Amino acid sequence: MQIDFDPAKDVLNIKNHGLSLAVAAGLEWDLLVSREDDSLHNYYEQRMVGFAPKGDDIFCVVFVEREDDVIRVISLRKATKKEVHEYVASQS
Repeated sequence: MQIDFDPAKDVLNIKNHGLSLAVAAGLEWDLLVSREDDSLHNYYEQRMVGFAPKGDDIFCVVFVEREDDVIRVISLRKATKKEVHEYVASQS
């Protein structure tokens, strides 16, 4: 799997969440849960929202699945305490 992102969105993500989108390459994608459509806005592509661990942290990632096993990351942030609790509960 290849991780891809827009450099301009990376700058915004660092400003808004303190994280580079490049961090998504280290997520444990095989443990991704709660995949759902991001229907907050009307996008021209099917965006997904998921939660995945990296080390001891859980991250919320918005992404698009592209052809040839490419994941285009739109946004990345640390999960909230509530989201972490829900993630842990889903793993039981």
